[in-house]
Amino acid sequence: MNIIPFPNRTEWPELLARPVQSTQQIEAAVAPILEQVRTGGDVALIELAQKFDKIDLSATGLEIPVTELDAAEAELSDELKAAIRQAYQNIRTFHERQKQPVEKIETMPGVVCWRRSVGIEKVGLYIPGGTAPLFSTVLMLGVPAQLAGCRDVVLCTPSNHPAIYFAAKLVGVTRVFRIGGAQAIAAMAYGTETVPQVYKIFGPGNQYVTAAKMLVAKEGMAIDMPAGPSEVAVYADDSAVPAFVAADLLSQAEHGADSQVLLVSTSKRLIELVNLVLPTQLSRLSRRDLAARALANSKAILVETQEEAIDLLNAYAAEHLILSIKNAETVAEQIVNAGSIFLGNYTPESAGDYASGTNHTLPTNGFARAYSGVSLDSFVKKITVQHITPEGLQNLGPVVEAMAEAESLDAHKRAVSLRLASLAEINPARF
Repeated sequence: MNIIPFPNRTEWPELLARPVQSTQQIEAAVAPILEQVRTGGDVALIELAQKFDKIDLSATGLEIPVTELDAAEAELSDELKAAIRQAYQNIRTFHERQKQPVEKIETMPGVVCWRRSVGIEKVGLYIPGGTAPLFSTVLMLGVPAQLAGCRDVVLCTPSNHPAIYFAAKLVGVTRVFRIGGAQAIAAMAYGTETVPQVYKIFGPGNQYVTAAKMLVAKEGMAIDMPAGPSEVAVYADDSAVPAFVAADLLSQAEHGADSQVLLVSTSKRLIELVNLVLPTQLSRLSRRDLAARALANSKAILVETQEEAIDLLNAYAAEHLILSIKNAETVAEQIVNAGSIFLGNYTPESAGDYASGTNHTLPTNGFARAYSGVSLDSFVKKITVQHITPEGLQNLGPVVEAMAEAESLDAHKRAVSLRLASLAEINPARF
């Protein structure tokens, strides 16, 4: 890793910049794909699968039959199935506690307001193929969709890994399609003869998938969040275990060459020890070439004080933030920009990626300054309800009348005044 000692605050924006992507070029390549699917439907999906994935979907069909999903369980080891089921239960337990009971609030006598959560009826989940079968993401997206009560849950993936099918069945996915890339996003956004249109799209993907999500979002399709390459920031002091820190950095670096890892410390000795351990651990990885390329673009920043470290981390707004420091929980309270935080030497980021219970679908590329990770709330709408009694309208009505009149909205005022006049006629002594 490149070591940057005591950088001036004016240098932070450049130091913390993510790898630059040519957004315009990518969108220019993706836009015709979206249009082709919009106008061509299933035929376009078959043509694009042949072009990009060398797969003949006209022979296999776009949709994966239920019998194939059911058969996937037998292809997995008992150990893996038990692990997936345990992860499912932990994720479900954590997300279930996010349910909010309906609470009726009387804002003034006779005026009652409340809010209820309603599951989004149709949601689409995208699970990329690539070099890793991300069945964990099926759990992370499928569990909250299941708890929210989403009626239709569509999953698109180019992967045929049995663990993805097993997880999809576990979380109650309604239909699964063998479609990948930007064309999968288009299929769920516009709908085709076979693939149903959804109301919101979730899931990670490469830069083309991300561009597709952003483009359909411009047309009004809801998406989970803007996303980019995976990233981790580790803040470590002399209480940290260098081997653990190195392992955490590599766990993100192996995602891909465009992933970014950042080490921040007040200890030069700690940074040096981590750099000594990294090559040995890297050499043992099956994806060492990808991880090495990511490390080449990553940085270890030495700062003077903990306060400076906290300021730098809040400026970076990491997707994953690991605090391997003595007072981790205290410092965590001062972090205002991060997707998910991991405390202490024995809380690896991998736990959150798979099975601790928190969601691993998180904002990247600095979007943690304004976005939250996926949660139960991501799959529901909040609908407000109010009920006003005659007495309540008598109390509230004059307030509304005065405000409507001041805004020159006579019809708004009249909607109240007519009712108040009616009440006065019914019971003049009371009103």
